[in-house]
Amino acid sequence: MTGHIDPTRENFDRFKALPRDTPIHMLNLVRFRAEAAYPEGHPLAGKGLTGRDAYVEYMRTIQPVLERAGGHIVWKGLFETVVTGPADWPWDESFVMAYPDAAAFMGMVKDPDYAPVVVHRQAAVEDSRLVRFAPGS
Repeated sequence: MTGHIDPTRENFDRFKALPRDTPIHMLNLVRFRAEAAYPEGHPLAGKGLTGRDAYVEYMRTIQPVLERAGGHIVWKGLFETVVTGPADWPWDESFVMAYPDAAAFMGMVKDPDYAPVVVHRQAAVEDSRLVRFAPGS
């Protein structure tokens, strides 16, 4: 099975077709690789980092980019059990990021400082879901 690490062109086009001037929440569900998969030549390649280690580095180094975009975590939880539905929960990390609007999120991924940081996420993640929601009450 191939995991979902980066958005497909079709999914990103659907994201871009939605309003860009309204606040958004992004649900993040992440499953880590057992061993981080940095590209050959990266300073952390072959250093024995786990996927979780690489994701911690991603979250540490993404902070300045997130701050410029106005993004912040509004909810993060530690999984305990499924009450309704299948007992299997394949996600190691679950959280919701808030952005002032979709344009801010798009600006974040186009920030020149994003590319050298996202490599940690790509090395860390075996599978993930990133789902856009409109904040509601």
